[in-house]
Amino acid sequence: MTSAVPRQGPGVGAMGKKSERAAKERAAAIALEEEAKSAARHSDEEYQCTGLLEQDFPELCARAGLTYIPRVTVRPRAVSLPEEPEATEGQASATHIQSKYAYFRPRIQTELELDDPKSVREVFMRGWKIEDKMLGIFSKCLPALGNLQALHLWKVGLTDLLLSSLVSILPSCPNLKTLSLEGNPLPEGSFYKLIPEDSTLAHLSLRNNSIDDAAAWQLGQALSTLTAANRSLVSLTLSFNHIGDVGADHIAQGLRLNRSLLSLSLAHNRIGDEGAARLAEVLGPFALTHTEVVERRRLLLEKESQERSRVVRMLPGPWCQQVVWACPMGRRVGGSPALHPETFSSLLEATRGQSRPPLQPGQQHDHRQAAAHQAGQEHGQEETLTTPEQKIMRGKGAKSGNKEKRNQPLEPEVPELTEIMNPLLEQAEHREGKVFLPGNHVLINLNLTRNQITEQGLRAFLAAVESQQQQWSKAGAGAKGQTGLLRLSLGKNHFPAESETFARIQELMLPRDPLAKQGPKDEEQSVPT
Repeated sequence: MTSAVPRQGPGVGAMGKKSERAAKERAAAIALEEEAKSAARHSDEEYQCTGLLEQDFPELCARAGLTYIPRVTVRPRAVSLPEEPEATEGQASATHIQSKYAYFRPRIQTELELDDPKSVREVFMRGWKIEDKMLGIFSKCLPALGNLQALHLWKVGLTDLLLSSLVSILPSCPNLKTLSLEGNPLPEGSFYKLIPEDSTLAHLSLRNNSIDDAAAWQLGQALSTLTAANRSLVSLTLSFNHIGDVGADHIAQGLRLNRSLLSLSLAHNRIGDEGAARLAEVLGPFALTHTEVVERRRLLLEKESQERSRVVRMLPGPWCQQVVWACPMGRRVGGSPALHPETFSSLLEATRGQSRPPLQPGQQHDHRQAAAHQAGQEHGQEETLTTPEQKIMRGKGAKSGNKEKRNQPLEPEVPELTEIMNPLLEQAEHREGKVFLPGNHVLINLNLTRNQITEQGLRAFLAAVESQQQQWSKAGAGAKGQTGLLRLSLGKNHFPAESETFARIQELMLPRDPLAKQGPKDEEQSVPT
């Protein structure tokens, strides 16, 4: 008899395969865990940017876990290429499609100051959406570019939230003076955040961003208000937007008390005669509002008080004791009445040429007398010896030695603070019960090409130009602050080509236009829009 061989059930082989598969999965899980720990350790190590964008940017993208990393290339310069043989129609079409897709492929282009890769001067990004993670990468690599002066972002899908993140990066790039955000419409129009009072940007381009009247109001407020003004921006481009008469009025309000902006482009908008009149109004003498008059009086009183305090510190001893408590009219300090301005001026006039009294025993040297003494020396007055010991030495003809000079106590200097004049403190004219300022004579270029301005709007600008010409003639060519408009572009609006008003404006502006010597050109081509 043969013994029966036991058979393995069908589940035994399956169980072996399952255990083998489970072992492999455990091994894979352990490998993934180790890889994750290694990546975590790698990410915890803070990467120090080297200033080489071609190296820093890919490394930061890899650490951030980005799957696609745009290339960093040097922007090609315009060079003349040799002529190539003509291609067939099919080859030309394929080349055109290839170059088109290559142009819009996400990439970062740089422009170098020198041949050194670390001398990146400008950065260009176009046609691809930048997200918050990418801005986090830029916040690390852009500040490392010590020579970065300009940043151009064209159609990169910015949002109001991303713009706030971008604004937080700008202060860490101290040499960045030019920012171009074109083709990035924002729902809330928060472009005004780019030019706060403490901004360092000098040139800002916001073309083709669907900026409407509401966003123009925010930009006007950023240019200047009654108590604050931007003092760094010199050129602002707002062309190819949706700004109408109301928005132009908001921009004009911002120009009333702004004294830094030199160039403003509002070309290709929807500005009509009413908006043109508001812009022209601020170029010539304009009347202050009641609120502005009140603020002007406050600033004048504050300035007068500072001047009196400065003069008091310069007065010699006897008069200083009488005027030390002097303050603006109508106030009493320490029980001493305020002096009338005429009395104050008389005291100041009477003290000229007088010497300081000698110091009494136990009397401390007053720093105000020291300042007055120093001021006398600055005006060429001979130093007056005042102490009794010095008078005896003068009579004996003795000269003070180096040892005595070393023993003399150092007299504290009174620094003079320089301030930028508030436009409300400019010389004003009072007539018809109103206060008129001379107007904004800092703006030298205004571009309003291709709007909706008619003959009525032209007359407003003609009056402004003639007013500036008259003030400039009275003050003289070398007068400070009397520059005024040098170029005014009004072509391609809604007025006839044979307009006499337009011809008169061109006649007045031609001698002042610095670009007129380059020959007749189209207004849009000669000045960036």
